[in-house]
Amino acid sequence: MNTLYPFQSHFLDLSGHQYHYLNEGKKENPVLLMVHGNPTWSFYYRELVKHLCGEFRVIVPDHMGSGYSDKPTEYNYTLQQHIINLAKLIDYLQLEDITIFMHDWGGPISMGYAVQYPQNVKRMVVFNTAAFWMPQVHPGLKILRNTRLGAYLVRKLNVFVWSGITLASRKKMPDAVKAGYLKPYDSFENRVGVLAFIKDIPMEQEGPTYELLQAIEEKLALLKEKPMMIIWGEKDPVFTLEFLDKWKEYFPNAAIKQLPEAGHYVVEDAVEDIQKIVDKFLKQEVATGTSVEDAPEGKQEAETSVSLVIKPEGEQEGHTTDE
Repeated sequence: MNTLYPFQSHFLDLSGHQYHYLNEGKKENPVLLMVHGNPTWSFYYRELVKHLCGEFRVIVPDHMGSGYSDKPTEYNYTLQQHIINLAKLIDYLQLEDITIFMHDWGGPISMGYAVQYPQNVKRMVVFNTAAFWMPQVHPGLKILRNTRLGAYLVRKLNVFVWSGITLASRKKMPDAVKAGYLKPYDSFENRVGVLAFIKDIPMEQEGPTYELLQAIEEKLALLKEKPMMIIWGEKDPVFTLEFLDKWKEYFPNAAIKQLPEAGHYVVEDAVEDIQKIVDKFLKQEVATGTSVEDAPEGKQEAETSVSLVIKPEGEQEGHTTDE
């Protein structure tokens, strides 16, 4: 595990709960913020962190209930709270001019921050995710979300984490990588956040998470002129190509690379290809359009500010401790 995940842990205290994050690279380097989904954690980005931390400062939080962050039984595990937590981390670390990487739930969480503070976002790298509502929901998620059997499968049998290992990745994972994904979710108690994320999926056009997602979607135009690289695993049964088409509608100038043999865990399936694509993008060698081989094209960034979509709840000031 130390070889796969050789990073120092940092923690931010949020009202007595420990919010874990990685902080790799020199403080003065340009900032990359990588935001994971469910049921992954910062481990998902491990190879990109190792690849990029020499030239960039790479920040990777674990959402509350995920990874090495605390997993309290009683907690407001909602999209709104996850956005608030991310904003508090960014504010605490005084991160500026951020390049955001996002995957799965990391899309609405990081975009929830970005539409509030577009002036603080430099560019975006998007992996199989959404920041808008879509009616297409995998039938398995409906069972896990809405039934007592689903809760039993997720919390007692760890089916959702195992499904990520066996189905979300198109490649057979080495045992050590499987162990890495399983490590934070080794008990009924430690899977509370996994189930909470599933229950927070806005499957109907009602409820607070749907309303918040709509508010984020309505403000995506504030980010339209930001450079964006979309890297999409075509074999994803959850975030299908219909989701990619929706991204294209909102960000017609985005550079796009589709990976025909990659699944939902696209970074796991194609990390070497992704490293090359990301290198080009970060060096501004990727232009707008669908080809990552095009010449660079300059862009003017929007400096628009916007009133908060999220109204943060009162929480204690954060502090960090190292393991």
